[in-house]
Amino acid sequence: QWLSDRKKRALQKKDVDIRRRIELIQDFEMPTVCTKIKVSRDGQYIMAVGTYKPRIRCFDTYQLSQKFERCLDSEVVTFEILSDDYSKIVFLQCGRFVEFHSQHGHYYRTRIPKFGRDFSYHYPSCDLFFVGASSEVYRLNLEQGRFLNSLQTDASESNVCDINPVHFLFAMGTAEGKVECWDPRTRNRVGLLDCALSSVTADTEIDGLPSISALKFDGALNMAVGTSTGQVLLYDLRSSNPLIVKDHHYGLPIKSIQFQRQLDLIISADSRIIKMWNKDTGKIFTSMEPEYDINDVCLYPDSGMLMTANEAPKMNIYYIPVLGPAPKWCSFLDNLTEELEENPESTVYDDYKFVTRKDLENLGLAHLIGSSLLRAYMHGFFMDIRLYHKAKMMANPFAYEEYRREKIRQKIEETRAQRVQLKKLPKVNKELALKLIEEEEEQQVIRKRKQKNLPSLLKDDRFKVMFENPDFQVDEQSEEFRLLNPLVSKISEKRKRKLKILEELEAQEQEEEEEPEGKASDAESSESSDDEKGWVEEVRKQRKLLRQEEKVKRQERFKEDQQTLLKPQFFEIKEGEEFRSFKDSAKKQKLMKKTLGDRLKLEEKLGTLNVSDTTVGSKQATFKLKKSEQQKKQQEAEKQHRQERKTLRRSASHLKSKRGRGRLFH
Repeated sequence: QWLSDRKKRALQKKDVDIRRRIELIQDFEMPTVCTKIKVSRDGQYIMAVGTYKPRIRCFDTYQLSQKFERCLDSEVVTFEILSDDYSKIVFLQCGRFVEFHSQHGHYYRTRIPKFGRDFSYHYPSCDLFFVGASSEVYRLNLEQGRFLNSLQTDASESNVCDINPVHFLFAMGTAEGKVECWDPRTRNRVGLLDCALSSVTADTEIDGLPSISALKFDGALNMAVGTSTGQVLLYDLRSSNPLIVKDHHYGLPIKSIQFQRQLDLIISADSRIIKMWNKDTGKIFTSMEPEYDINDVCLYPDSGMLMTANEAPKMNIYYIPVLGPAPKWCSFLDNLTEELEENPESTVYDDYKFVTRKDLENLGLAHLIGSSLLRAYMHGFFMDIRLYHKAKMMANPFAYEEYRREKIRQKIEETRAQRVQLKKLPKVNKELALKLIEEEEEQQVIRKRKQKNLPSLLKDDRFKVMFENPDFQVDEQSEEFRLLNPLVSKISEKRKRKLKILEELEAQEQEEEEEPEGKASDAESSESSDDEKGWVEEVRKQRKLLRQEEKVKRQERFKEDQQTLLKPQFFEIKEGEEFRSFKDSAKKQKLMKKTLGDRLKLEEKLGTLNVSDTTVGSKQATFKLKKSEQQKKQQEAEKQHRQERKTLRRSASHLKSKRGRGRLFH
C-alpha cells in the first residue's frame, strides 16, 4: 500500500509471485474508508460507499472492474438498492437528506425532519420507513411522491429497522433496548420485546443499559437482534424469550448480522471480529479477525464469499468453500482452493525491512524514529531496504563474508549428511564418549533382563556441554587422571568379567549350584585380592613416572636459567630523590602496608619515638626525625675533625712537657 502505481506495475512484470496473486475485482477499494457494502439482487453489481470525499462506487462482476463512481455532497449513513440492478438507489445522508439516484445519476433530493439512522423499503406499498433521533417513524411513499402520517412509538430514539421478506412485518430497535413490531397495513404496534433484559445472563457484565444496534429477519418466524454490549439474541416471533444468546465477549456493538441457510449459521460481526456460529446450538463454526476495524459485512447470495467494509482503503474479500460454492463470475476459485496447500507463509516485503527499536540502536539509526524514513508498525518499524543495507554495511563491513562462510558450511554439512552414517562421536572427549557407547552396548543384556530403560549420558541435555565445550576436555596427562586411570581401567575389567559370568549363568541355569550363606567363594576372594594388588602396583608405577618427569623438568629449567644471560637494566631517578638500594624500597613498601599502631611500635623499638603519660591523663609523643645521608656524612666528618684536633693538642702538650724536663736537667 506504500508503493506507487508505477512501482506496482513494474513489480508485476518482474515478480512471479505478484503475477500469481488473485485480484478478483480490479481496484476494489476506497480512497480512505468504506462504510457500507451491498450486492444487487441479480448478483451482477457490488456497491460500496465511503469517504473521503463522500462517494459511491459500483463494481461490475461480469467485467471484474469498476463500472462507475459518483461523488456526493455529504457522508452516507446507509443506502438501499431498490431495483434488481443499479438503476434505482436511495441514500440516507448525514444532513437529514434523502437522495435518489437513477441509472444516469442524481435524480431527486429531499429532507426528513430529524436526523436519520436507518431505513427500510416496504415493497407492497412502495413506502420508505425512516428511523432516527426521534420517537416517530417517518413514511415516504414513492408512488405518490409525498410523506404519509408517521408512526408514533414509545421510544425516545431508534437505531435500526428491518422488514420481514415473507409477511412484511416492520420491526425497529430502540435506544432503550427494546424491539417494536408494527403491521404496515393497519399502522398499529403488534408486539414488543425487551431485549435488554433478556441479554443479561449470569456470565455477562454490563455497565449500562444495552441498546439495539443490529436487526435481521430470517424467514417468516426467526429474528436476530444485536445489542450495543456485544450480545446476539435469536428469537422466534411466537415467543418473547430468546432461543439462544451469543456473546462476542468484546463489549463492542454488533455491526452486522447475516444468515447462512445451507449450514444453518449466523454470521455476526462487531468492529473487531466476525463470528460464525450454529443458530441451533450456538457452537462456534469459525471466526475471523481482520487487520482493521469492521464497518459492515456482506454475504454474497448462495455462495461462500464474504465481503467486508473496513476502516481502511482496501475492502476485503473472503472465500470459504465450506459455506458454499464460488459465484459464477469467479468459478475458477473452486479449482484453485483444491490445489492450494495450507502452508502458512510469513509476509515478505521486498522493498521494506522490519526492524525493532533494538535493531535501530545497534545500527546507530535510533535518531530516525519519528522521521519519514521509518514507518511505525506493531512493535517496530518498516524502513527502506536500501537504507538498511547501507547502515548494516557501515556497522559491520564483514557481515557478507560471515554470511557466505556460514552458507558454505551449511552446504558442506548437507553433503556430509547424505553419506553413509557411521557412529558419530563428539568433537570433545571422544575417548570418554566411545567408552560410554561400549558400556551401553555391554549392558543391553542386563537391561533386557530387568526390562528397564536407563537414560544415556550422551543423550542427556544436562551433560551435553561436556561433549561440546573444549573447556571440559579431559587432560589425560594430568597427575589426577594418571593416578585415577588404573582404578577406572580395573572397574571396566570387572564389568566385563561380570557380564561373562552372567552369560554363563543364563546358559547353565540348571547346572548352577548355590553356595552356603555367610561363606564367600575362594575364587571371588582371590580375584578381589589380585585386583587390589594389581591396582596398588599400577599406582606406584604412575607415581614413579610422575617423579621422574618432575626431575627432568627441573633439570631443563636449570639449563635454561644457565643459558640465559641477564642484561643490565638502567633506571632514571627523579630529581630531588636519592637512590639507596632496592632493599630499602622494598622495606618502605612493607612498612607502608602496616597499620599505624604497628609502625608506632616499630619506631618505639628503634628509639625514634617516645610515648609518655602526662599528669592530666593524656599521652605525649615525641619524635626524632631521621637524618639524611648528607647530614650523617657531615656529622661523621665533624666528629673526625674533632678527634684529629684532640690528637694534635695532646701531641703538642706532650712535646712542651719534654722540653721543660730537659731544661731542668741541664
